[in-house]
Amino acid sequence: MTETAPSGPSGRTAGGPVVVRTPAELRRALAGAGRVGLVPTMGALHGGHRSLMRLAREQADSVVVSVFVNPLQFGPNEDLDRYPRDLPGDTALCGEEDVDVVFAPEAATMYPLPQMVTVDAGAMGERLEGASRPGHFTGVLTVVTKLFNLVRPDFAVFGAKDAQQIALVRRLVADLNLPVEIVGAPTLRDPDGLASSSRNVFLDTAQRTSALALSRALRAGAEAAPAGAEAVREAARAVLDEAAGATPPVELDYLALVDPATFADAPADHRGEAVLAVAARVGTTRLIDNVSVTLAERDPR
Repeated sequence: MTETAPSGPSGRTAGGPVVVRTPAELRRALAGAGRVGLVPTMGALHGGHRSLMRLAREQADSVVVSVFVNPLQFGPNEDLDRYPRDLPGDTALCGEEDVDVVFAPEAATMYPLPQMVTVDAGAMGERLEGASRPGHFTGVLTVVTKLFNLVRPDFAVFGAKDAQQIALVRRLVADLNLPVEIVGAPTLRDPDGLASSSRNVFLDTAQRTSALALSRALRAGAEAAPAGAEAVREAARAVLDEAAGATPPVELDYLALVDPATFADAPADHRGEAVLAVAARVGTTRLIDNVSVTLAERDPR
């Protein structure tokens, strides 16, 4: 008689994660799940997502990865239809990382009616990414709130590459008294320095070479941090100005040095922690990146 592999708290076997599509299936899969960690994603999973799953695995009895391309956070001229989708590949990757449950709902499941009630991201949600993508963070915070209500995780893991997003999610949890711990994971970079992103698959060889200017600019800015805020901006801007003349060019959307608590511009006399953030388009692909810097007094000597 063949023995059946023991089931975990989610009901999965050693063959891989259970894939669920509806809230009812999700509830059944998480019966007796213990401490639950959630990794919210839009799929097209890569090494950066693996690092989030591994961090969740260290702290959870059961790990849930949501795979949902959220239409509410895409503008009318953005790449919703073009965004990469590969649920079989995503499920296989989750299996390699010992994920218990993959929650992959359809849009009609998450939004059975036109979404009338949303979560307003406030002033911080109108800056940087919010200014470039109006309504984006309202869509993000709305779907995150829905996922928290559906999964009911003890904690959720977000990547630091989306620094403004994780800052807003932390504020969402604090302002609305949501019983979820937010865990930040460091940005994972490819060996050449490019921040891991699902959109990197759209870059050809020449575009990828141009895109490396983003991480170079951030590195140059961080190295200038001891000289103050303006020096950080100038050092990063110099790299991006040069990249604007590359082939193909790096078309800058924004470069900003901001207060990590509000994402408002850091004044010239700002001291302590700050975030240097950049967004740019290479070809038809829009990329974002950031780095934390510590600003100190300029040495008067």
